[in-house]
This record gives sequence, structure tokens and C-alpha cells, in this order.
Amino acid sequence: MLARPPVRSKSKSGKTLLEPASRKSRRTYQPPRLVVSVTPGRDHIAGPVNAPLTLVEYGDFQCPYCGDAYPEVKQVQTVLDSKLRFVYRHFPMTNVHEYAMLAAEISEAAAAQGRFWEMHDFLFEHQDTIGDPGQAFAFADSLGLDIQRMQLEVAQHVYQDRIREDFLGGVRSGVNGTPTFYVNGVRHDGEPVAESLIEALTSTH
Repeated sequence: MLARPPVRSKSKSGKTLLEPASRKSRRTYQPPRLVVSVTPGRDHIAGPVNAPLTLVEYGDFQCPYCGDAYPEVKQVQTVLDSKLRFVYRHFPMTNVHEYAMLAAEISEAAAAQGRFWEMHDFLFEHQDTIGDPGQAFAFADSLGLDIQRMQLEVAQHVYQDRIREDFLGGVRSGVNGTPTFYVNGVRHDGEPVAESLIEALTSTH
């Protein structure tokens, strides 16, 4: 399983890997759709819950490609502002990223105390420290969170079932690498950059 699918790699024929092989298949190809609906109260949502545009990311905190996509998403949020709700779901690639599950668990422990997005941002902005959970706990302490509670919950893997639910929902939706984005419920097969995401979001609405 690759950390990120090769979105625009060229084959010998000159076609991108995601281009259908024939005119007939071009007409019939439909990108996979999100099978698990966005649920306020369960999902991590940034922006108005009833915003007209929805961007869902299946990500891995240790994935370097997700790290590259992080500022791109921030730019999308800045441009679209209150028109956008951004949803983050876990897809830890544990076969290639040793600390991906741990980071996801730490983010959920922070979420239990109302600080998911602060921890989400910290983990992506400090990917080089992701193998040292003490850094994330020190940040949580600076936010005034109950560190002993967080450490206990992470040690007991309290949130692993929730993270696996995200992962399995992603598999069912056609996620095969990270980051994978869904634009208004449809998988985004273009580049995970702001310009492409904004164009897709606004053209499909």
C-alpha cells in the first residue's frame, strides 16, 4: 500500500494512470463516492456544520504527503471561509508509518477534551517529533489539558476502535493511500493542492 497514490504518473502510452483506457470507459467512469456520511457530533468538523461545500480528508499524521497537503487545506479554508466545512478522518498507514496510530490516538485524546484541531495542527506542523509523544503531551499541557487522563487513555488504546471505524469507512469509500480527499461526497482524483481542490469544490456544487 503506497503512502500516496500516484495521481498523475504517466504510463508509456502517455495516459495518466487514472485516465480510462478507452472512450467508452471515459464516458462510464465515475469516481468512488463517500459511503460514510458526515455526521456532526461524531466527525471532526472545522467550519459551519451546515456549510454548502464539504471537503473530507482521510489522512495519516506521519505521512509526508499529508504533511505537504496540510498547508494546501489551510489555503482552501482561507479562500472558501464560511462556505466550507472541512472534515478530517483517520487513515493511519501502520504498515509503513510506525507512529501513525499513536499520533491518531493522541489527537483523539485531545478531542475528548475539546482540542482536536489544535492537536491536529500541532502534529502536522511538527511531524519530525511525531515519534516522541512527550512533545505532543507537552503541547497539550500548554493548552491546559489533563495530561494524566490523556496518557492513560492512549496507554489503554481507548480510541483505537473509533480510529479503525474511520479506516474501514475509508476502505469502503475507495481510499487506497493518504491523503485522499472527497469533494462534496466524491473522491478527488486530482492533485491535493489548493487550486485543484477549490476548483473541484466550487464546480461540483
